[in-house]
This record gives sequence, C-alpha cells and structure tokens, in this order.
Amino acid sequence: MKRFNLLPVARARLGLVLAAAALWACGGDSDMAEMPGMEGDHAGHMMAATAAPPEIDTMPAVGRGLVQLTTEQEQALGVTYATVERVSAVREIRTVGRIDAPEGNIADITPKTDGFVEELLVATTGEAVRRGEPLLTLYSPALVAAQEELLTARRLAARVTPTAGEAWESAQSMLEASRRRLAWWDITGEQIERLEQTGEVTKTLRLVAPVSGIVLEKDVVEGQRVTPGARLYRIADLSTVWVEGEVFEQDLQFVDVGSQAHIEVTAYPGEHMMGTVSFVYPTVEVASRTNRVRVSVPNPGLRFKPGMFATVFFEVAAIRDEIAVPLEAVIVTGERNLVFVRDETGVLMPHEVVLGARAGDLVQILSGLAEGETIVASANFLIDAESRLGATGGGMPGMQHAGHGMEGR
Repeated sequence: MKRFNLLPVARARLGLVLAAAALWACGGDSDMAEMPGMEGDHAGHMMAATAAPPEIDTMPAVGRGLVQLTTEQEQALGVTYATVERVSAVREIRTVGRIDAPEGNIADITPKTDGFVEELLVATTGEAVRRGEPLLTLYSPALVAAQEELLTARRLAARVTPTAGEAWESAQSMLEASRRRLAWWDITGEQIERLEQTGEVTKTLRLVAPVSGIVLEKDVVEGQRVTPGARLYRIADLSTVWVEGEVFEQDLQFVDVGSQAHIEVTAYPGEHMMGTVSFVYPTVEVASRTNRVRVSVPNPGLRFKPGMFATVFFEVAAIRDEIAVPLEAVIVTGERNLVFVRDETGVLMPHEVVLGARAGDLVQILSGLAEGETIVASANFLIDAESRLGATGGGMPGMQHAGHGMEGR
C-alpha cells in the first residue's frame, strides 16, 4: 500500500476533529458549546461525527453521503483516481517444509527364519547399496535342513523317469516345493541354482537388498541372533524426495495436484529445483488453519537430505481476466468493503463491493463495480470521513456534498 503525508489542510481538519472529541468526552454539550470561535450548529455536527472512536465503523448501511471535490481540494488531499479494468495477476504462496524419504521407496530388510548373523557385508548406516547386493550372511539350522531337502528331492527326481507317471509327477512337485521354500525365505535364485549344480550344502546363505538406495537405519551386528520379522536394515531410494509443507486454508484453492513449485534449501543458496504437488492432505489442522501439501522433487546427486528444511514457492494465477482494483482503493470497515466511484459530474459515490482473491497490491472484485468506472485510488480514508460527516448534515468547512446518505446502498 502506498504511503503519503497529509497536507497541512488535512492535518488541521483532523486536529480539529480530535480536539472536539476530547472536549466532548470531558464536558459534554455544555463544554462544546463554550468552545471559542465554534458556532453551535457546527459544534453539534462535530460531536456527532466524533462520538465513536474513528477506527470503529459505527455508521449504518445508509450512513455515508456523496462528496464532490474541487481540483484544488483533490490536490490538497492527495486524491488520485484509477479506472476499473479486467486484469490477470500472479500470486506467490510461500511456505516452509521438511524433506523426507518417499514412503513408497522405503524397504525394511527382515529375516523370515531364525538364525545367527555370521558376517555383515553392509556394516554402517548411510552406505549406498544396489538392488541384489548382499547385506549379510545368515546361519540357520532351518536353512541348512531346507538345502538338504532340496538336494534329496533333486536326486529322487533324477531317478524317476517321465514314464513312471504319477511317481514322476510327485517327484517333480517335491522338487518345486523345496525350491519355493528357500525362495520364500529370501534366498535368491542364483544361490538355489548354485546349490543344485554343486550338490553341496553351505552353512550360511546371504540376504540381499531388494531395492537400491541408502541405508537409513541398521539394527544388526555380527553374531546377533535374529528372529522372523525383526528389522535388520531400512533402505530408502532417495532419487526422488518429498517436501511436505503447510498452506493456509484460504490459499488451498490455488494449490492442486500437478501444480508446479520452486524449492530452495539453505545448504545451496541461490539454487532452486522444480517440484510437482503430488498430494494434498484431506484434512485441515484446526489450530493453525493450514493444510499439508506434499511436493515430489527429483534429487540428482542425492543433494537433498531427509531432515533438511526447504522453502517452497507456489506461483499461481490468482486473478484471471477478472475485475480487480488496487488494494488501497478499498475501505475495509469490518462489516463491509467500500469503494468510492466518481461519476461523470465529479461526484464521489460510495459503492459496497465483494472482494475476491488478492495478488500483490491488487484485489479481485466479485460484485459492486463495472469495468470502465473511475474510482478513488488514494486518500480514501479522508474521503470516507467527509462522506460520514456529510451524511449527518455536517462536513468540514469548504467541502461540498451532493446529498445525504447512501440510499439503497
């Protein structure tokens, strides 16, 4: 909003209003009547205009009059005008979020049988692993028994020919069941094939990484006994990360799935990455009146680390070829919003308007104004004060009023 200094004329008028209000609070009608140089009728108008604090709008719906200014008065008060137009404007929504690993790219490594860890091949948190890379070797009596069962089933199947009919089918079923049991215990097909080719039972078998990524957590040491379901590693693919931030309730209309966002982190000043809104949470936080929004961001080089804070910028088209006016042209009273419209004769008429979205120093007008109208763009509060005084039959000396009250507005 633009700032301007009141001219001496405006200062004198405001000082007169404030002095009258102070005397009214102290002495009532008799004190006001005794003010030197103040005529009774004009003093009455001043009391009516200042009985309530100026920052509170106590005037009824018909409590504003029409105002007409001369060119000199417009210059003295710093009044400027603008034409109502249809415009398009972009608004920037800014929030802070935290970088997290995508839930769908996280894998927990858990054994499916009892055993003991013989050797850790990935021994530290933060290591990068590839899909299929060995993580540890596991000794398990159940695994040893399953290997022996597979070799026995293979020998039996080799002795039975297809001409044996049902016996051959049973031998083949037993062989396939032995292979499946090892596979279900996360023994790779390569290890099973090597076992069948060599015919040698190994004491330990390897557990491998099911995905490529970074070891976020390691909860196992060498020699540890493990049980089915115990988490040994947590691995996350960080080639894409999530940034989750909170958007205020009134901005949700501009943020949709698929919207673009700029991401900046303090670790890399001056750099930014582009992301895409992948999810908008279905609930609003009651206390903060915000809604969580998830942005998916490519992470080449794994520069974005889970736990980092990031600033997220959404540039959205808040106003799209719609009527909008400068924000400072609107008088917000708390109960309604007013704009002073200048007609062809120069009369300033207050119009009640309904506000829409804001974009920078512009605000959308949903109703109350028409394209091409001329409105007061600055010094609105002085015009509004004079309009109030004019509605009560008073007014500041030298000001002209075209009528009393806002009939029908």
